[in-house]
Amino acid sequence: QVDGYAAYKALVKDGDTKDRITLAFCLVHARRKFVAVFKSTQSPFAKEVVEQIGSVYAIEKRIRGKSADERRAVRQVETKPIMQALHARLMEVRDGLSQISPLTKAIGYMLDHWAGLTRFLDDGRLEPDTNIVERPIRPIAIGKKNSLFCGDDGGGETWAILSTLLNTAKLNGVDPETWRTDVLERIVSGSTTNDRLQELLAWNWKAEREAQASKAAA
Repeated sequence: QVDGYAAYKALVKDGDTKDRITLAFCLVHARRKFVAVFKSTQSPFAKEVVEQIGSVYAIEKRIRGKSADERRAVRQVETKPIMQALHARLMEVRDGLSQISPLTKAIGYMLDHWAGLTRFLDDGRLEPDTNIVERPIRPIAIGKKNSLFCGDDGGGETWAILSTLLNTAKLNGVDPETWRTDVLERIVSGSTTNDRLQELLAWNWKAEREAQASKAAA
């Protein structure tokens, strides 16, 4: 399941992979184009498309966590008619627009990717979008951009150390801000001495907190 990047589409054209790969596209990427058109032009039809897609996500919210078979069944009965009606409206409106209109481009993108955008209707294992993948990698992309402003080699090294510490906390299921605040307070106050710094490592800190909580509950 991917966005509309051309390299992915090449996989279904390549002789070695085309028979082994089926692409499911991202409904959120298509939606964003209509959101952008509405923001810049206040197009009533762009708003209509966004609202129709919103109806799809209202159904998705209701069936989240259900089995693949249950999700497919609901999508076939409730979501498929919405998407079919949307397709008909896209075709109808496109025929009356200028070819250089931003709305024409948004409609064209959605129609060109329609088969992949609606693949989730027939497979309950699929999501309608790639958000489940994009959310975890978004901090990485933002971090790469922000790190361009570290200043110099020393700043870059400091940035790398801080990023490593904070992400280690996340990987251990520890809230980075809570952990960082407690660690700094214990180091500055001297309550944790240099020969006991290993106690402040995220996994040891977490284990100590959990042990204290269990003891208090007993």
